Amino acid sequence: MNSVFAELPWMWAGLFAYAIATLLAFRNVWQVGASDVAVLPNRQAEGNILLALVCGVLLIALALAVRWDRLGHGPFVNLFELLMSQLFSLGLIYSIVYWRVPDLRASAVVVMPLIWVLGTWILFMDPVDSRFPPTYHNNWLWAHVGFGKIFLSFSLVAAGLAGVILLRAIPCFTRYFAHMSDAALDQLAWRFMMLTLVFDSLMLIAGAVWAQDAWGRYWSWDALETSSFMTWLSIGAGIHVRLTYNIPTRLGALVILAIFFLAFTTYFGAPYYSEAAHKGVI
Repeated sequence: MNSVFAELPWMWAGLFAYAIATLLAFRNVWQVGASDVAVLPNRQAEGNILLALVCGVLLIALALAVRWDRLGHGPFVNLFELLMSQLFSLGLIYSIVYWRVPDLRASAVVVMPLIWVLGTWILFMDPVDSRFPPTYHNNWLWAHVGFGKIFLSFSLVAAGLAGVILLRAIPCFTRYFAHMSDAALDQLAWRFMMLTLVFDSLMLIAGAVWAQDAWGRYWSWDALETSSFMTWLSIGAGIHVRLTYNIPTRLGALVILAIFFLAFTTYFGAPYYSEAAHKGVI
């Protein structure tokens, strides 16, 4: 293997571990759904899913470390690097939440396919090298990036729970989710949406301070900043509607999924058609 692509075998191994976690999640659903009665979650199966997730996170972390060492800077500049670093951060935070909050483990059947949107995308990307711009040597940039990764991860968790609410209405999934209630799932999902709002706010604040240090302005209403602000407004509006009005649970789930879609397109779309100075990095 050419040293230029030394990180790729580790990345592919990490994706393979994610694939195993995805298959185990669906296998768990299939086995429970095929039974005649509703059963409690299989803790051993959930442990295997967590083990595969952790292996994937560690292998992708190694890929990031190899690329970082090779390039001499953090792999967060171009789209290939952003996708790889997001596969790490989404997997890491979801693994922690999966471990610490047993009530949401069934959401793996929704979350893992969503992660695989990025996994499939990166397989078709050219792993081109990147140069670290001078304006990125700023501690506020790292705060901006870090808060953004946590924000998107919590949004993913909420989207997974929202997906479970909708899947419960489909007969083949009913038995698997029988030990859960729409009300409990809805409450847990919106708690994660509140965390999403907190870290999205921190991301925007840190980004504005970084922009002031880097380019002498806090805000310029470019495509990325406008889309980010619209995402922040949509999260706040969704939480307001959920707390103020007694909206149906499934409608609330659809709202969460719509917000996640907007956040996803802001994160992975706007930086690459925007001519903003910080194009390529969030």
